[in-house]
Amino acid sequence: MKFSDISVAVLIVAIVIIIIIPVPPFVLDILLSINISLSVVILLNTVYAKEALQFSIFPSLLLITTLYRLALNISSTRLILAKGNPGSVVKAFGEFVIQGNVVVGLIVFLIITIVQFLVITKGSERVSEVAARFTLDAMPGKQMAIDADLNSGLINEAEAKERRKNVQREADFYGAMDGASKFVKGDAIAGIIITFINIIGGFVMGMIRQEGEIQDIINKYINLTVGDGLVSQIPALLISTATGIIVTRAASDSNLSVDLVKQIFQNYTVMYIAAGIAALLAVVPGLPFLPFAILAVVLVLAGYNIRKQIQRAEIKEEIQVEERAAEEIRKPENVISLLHVDPIELEFGYGIIPLADVNQGGDLLDRVVMIRRQLALELGIVVPIIRLRDNIQLSPNEYVIKIKGVEVAQGELMFDHYLAMNPGTVEEEIEGIRTVEPAFGLPAIWIDEKQRERAEILGYTVVDPPSIIATHLTEIIKKFAHELLSRQDVQTLIDNVKQSHPALVEELIPKQMSIGEVQKVLANLLKEGVSIRDLVTILETLADYIGVTRDTDILTEYVRQALGRAISSRVIGKNKASVITLDPKLEQTIMQSVQNTEHGTYLGLDPAVTQKIINSLHKQIQKVLALGQQPIVLASPIVRLYFKKLTEQSIPGLTVLSYNEIDSSVEVQSVGMVSI
Repeated sequence: MKFSDISVAVLIVAIVIIIIIPVPPFVLDILLSINISLSVVILLNTVYAKEALQFSIFPSLLLITTLYRLALNISSTRLILAKGNPGSVVKAFGEFVIQGNVVVGLIVFLIITIVQFLVITKGSERVSEVAARFTLDAMPGKQMAIDADLNSGLINEAEAKERRKNVQREADFYGAMDGASKFVKGDAIAGIIITFINIIGGFVMGMIRQEGEIQDIINKYINLTVGDGLVSQIPALLISTATGIIVTRAASDSNLSVDLVKQIFQNYTVMYIAAGIAALLAVVPGLPFLPFAILAVVLVLAGYNIRKQIQRAEIKEEIQVEERAAEEIRKPENVISLLHVDPIELEFGYGIIPLADVNQGGDLLDRVVMIRRQLALELGIVVPIIRLRDNIQLSPNEYVIKIKGVEVAQGELMFDHYLAMNPGTVEEEIEGIRTVEPAFGLPAIWIDEKQRERAEILGYTVVDPPSIIATHLTEIIKKFAHELLSRQDVQTLIDNVKQSHPALVEELIPKQMSIGEVQKVLANLLKEGVSIRDLVTILETLADYIGVTRDTDILTEYVRQALGRAISSRVIGKNKASVITLDPKLEQTIMQSVQNTEHGTYLGLDPAVTQKIINSLHKQIQKVLALGQQPIVLASPIVRLYFKKLTEQSIPGLTVLSYNEIDSSVEVQSVGMVSI
C-alpha cells in the first residue's frame, strides 16, 4: 500500500495521540509552526480558487485542522499547568503582544477572540447554511436545464453526465460546509474556555509550587495564556477567513485577487471622486492634512492610470475588431453574404443625408414607414424593407432608386427650394427654375421660400424635397410591385387569411394550387395596378375556376371580373366613362391569332397588322387626351388579356378593361374605336 493511501489515517491517529501523550516543548514548537503554516496555505488556496468545487476537500480539511488545533491547545495547556513552560513559540507570541503591559495584552487577545467568534465564525456559519439551502432548492431546476440541453443537442451524453455530477458535488459541498462551519464555531468557544482555564489553573499551580510573588505569577501565566491563545486563534482566524471566502466565492474565470483588482479599480471616475473627497477632508480644520493629501494624490494617479489602460484596451479592441473583420473577409464562405440583393434601395448623395438623419430633423425614415402603410392599404402588399444608404459617387443632391440591385429611377433636388406644379388651372405663371417632376414627368418649377405662399395662392401644387422623394419612391414601388411580390410574401399573406378563413385556404392550397401559381395570379393583378387586399375574394374565385383551367393568365381574368367593382371604382369612379372600344373585326382577328401550347397561350399576329393596331390606338388616345380625360380601352372579356399584352410594350401604362369589369351603375360612352 502506498504511503499516500494511509497518510491521512496516520495523521488523524497521530493527532489523537498528541491529545493523550505529553509532548515536549521543542516538539510542540514544531507542531505549532506547522499549524500556522498550514492555515496560511489553506487561506491562499481559497483566495486563488476560481470556484468552490476546485477546493471540494475543504469541509474535511476544516474538520482535521480544527481537531489538530484542539490537540495542540490541550498539549500546550498540559505544559503550562504542569511545568509552566509550553515552549518558545507560545512565550514569543505572549511577550510580543503584551510587551510588559498585562492588561493591554489581555484586552488585545480578547478582542481578537471576540472578532473571531462573533464576526467571522458566525458569518461563515450563516452563509454556509443559506448556500446549502439554496443549492439544494436549485437542484431540480439545474437537472431540468441539463436535460433540456441534452434533448436539444447542445451537449452530448458525456457532457450531461459531467454536469449532473458537478451539480451533485456542489450540493454535497455546501451541505458539508454547513456542518463543518459548526466545528469552527465550537473551536472558537473551546479556545475561550481554555484561556480562562489556563489563567485560573496556572495561577493555582504557581501558588502551589510557590513560583514567586502573586504579581509575578499572574504576569507569567497571563503571558503564557495569551501566547497560547494567540498561537491557536491566529490559525483559527485564518481558517475561518478561508471558510468565509470559499462559501461566498462566486464562479469566475479568474481568482479572487484578480477579480478584486479588476472590479474595484475599473472606473476612473470613482477614483477621481474619491480623490476629491479626500482632498476636501485634507483642508477641513482639525483633520490631519498630510494623510488625506497623500491619499488624494494616490487616488488621482490611480484614476489616471485606469483611464490610460481603458484607452489602450479600447484601441487594442478596435485593432482586434478590424483584424477579425479583415480575416472574415478573407474567408471564402463569407462571399455568400455579398450575394444578397436588397429588393428596394434608395441611394442618395451626401447633400440629402440631413433629410434621412433624425438628429438633424430629417423625417425621410418616417415617410418610408408611411409609404409601406399606404401601399398595404392601396395594393394589399407587404412592401419589403427599403434600404436607405448614402453614395458618395452620386451628386450631392441626387438620389437613385434601385429594384433588386438595378437602377430604375433617379432624381435631383434643390435644397431650400420647393417644387411648384401647375395642375392645369393656373393662368398666371410664376418665376423659377424650370424642371420636370420625377415621379410623373410633369413640367414643374423650383421656387424659393419667399415664393411659396404666392404660388399656393395662384393655384400651384407646392411640395417640399422629402415629399418629392417619397412620392417618387411610392410610384416606383407601385410600378414594380409585381416583381417585388415573392412566394414567401404570398405565403405570409395566405397565412394571414388562414386565421379567419381556414376552410378556404385548406381547400385551395396546396391541394389544387401551389404557392407559385397563386403568386403568378397576384403578380398579374399588381402589374396592372389592381389591389390584392381583398385576398379572400381572390382565393374564392381561384377555388371556383381552378377546375376549369390551370392557365394563370386566364385565372387572372376570372379574378379581375370578381374584383370588377373595385377596379371600376379605382379607374372610373362614379362618373361617366369615356372609353375607346375595339372594332369587332379586330377582336375577331385577335382571337384567331391566339396560339395554344402546353405552356399557355400567346398572340401570333403578323407584325404589319400589329403596327396598324398600334397606330390606330395612338390616334384614338390623342383624341381622348385632347378632351382632358384618361384614355381607357374597353374590350370583350376574352380579348382584354391579349390586347393588353399587345400594347404593353409600346404603351405600358394604358388601362384596358373588359365589359365585365365595369360597374353596372357607370354610364359608358365610346369616344373612339380601334380598327385595322
